[in-house]
Amino acid sequence: MNKPMSMFATQPNRARKHEAFILLGAPGCGKGTQGRALGALPGFFHCACGEVFRSITPTSPLGQMVASFSSRGELVPDEITIKLWQSYLDNCVQSAAYQPGKDMLLLDGIPRNLAQASLLSDIIQVRGVFHLRCDQTVELVERLRRRALRENRLDDAKDDVIMRRLEVFERTSQPLLNFYPPDLVRTVVADHPPAAVLHEILGHIHNLT
Repeated sequence: MNKPMSMFATQPNRARKHEAFILLGAPGCGKGTQGRALGALPGFFHCACGEVFRSITPTSPLGQMVASFSSRGELVPDEITIKLWQSYLDNCVQSAAYQPGKDMLLLDGIPRNLAQASLLSDIIQVRGVFHLRCDQTVELVERLRRRALRENRLDDAKDDVIMRRLEVFERTSQPLLNFYPPDLVRTVVADHPPAAVLHEILGHIHNLT
């Protein structure tokens, strides 16, 4: 008897790539909230860039390399970020937390720019990009301020730091959106209540699969 195919079953010409949806949005727009909610559903695996960096063993070669950039106040280069992500994903496969061919990846916080998207193109097959758009800038700033204070990151609670992060996203997001075929990109209004946002994303997932 033939085994039933998963709704996310990998097609033959994509066998070596991970099937993925991308959650893209400005800091504070709710990517993490939506990613965790979707990741709790069967057949989805939420992979947040923040978790990737938190999983690094500080004394490992990669951990020491990342620390060397952080100590100089520099961003981790894109090539190293993707290498870390690949290593993290491999560990998730080995532990059976993520099962390729059965689970759909939900990428949250990666790729962050065009260079990372290009590097990932040989590793993942993007099935959809959900652009979480938050038009209420005042509310977005307040969310980021509250989060920074809650996590005791006082420098990140400053308005100039928050506005700089939002400006960086605006500058890098459009080239990133243009990298993917228009028929795969869906804009989701993130100002709505989380449950309504989740409902809309699930509708898009149904249509894309």
